[in-house]
Amino acid sequence: MKSSEIREIPLSELPERIEGERIRLHRLEMTHAVTPLENPMEIRACRRTIARMLTIYSERMRTENNDKK
Repeated sequence: MKSSEIREIPLSELPERIEGERIRLHRLEMTHAVTPLENPMEIRACRRTIARMLTIYSERMRTENNDKK
């Protein structure tokens, strides 16, 4: 998922999406431990998507908190 796509997600929905991606990452890792994935780069892509989501979420929370002051 691209950064521009993540920025379009409403702030209230972002934590749910992050949790969903974490669950997906866990499933990918467990599946890969049992039988090798056809494309193991999916694990890396999922980790990076989670990192992007967390970064954008923290940026938006920071700006929202600064606006309230």
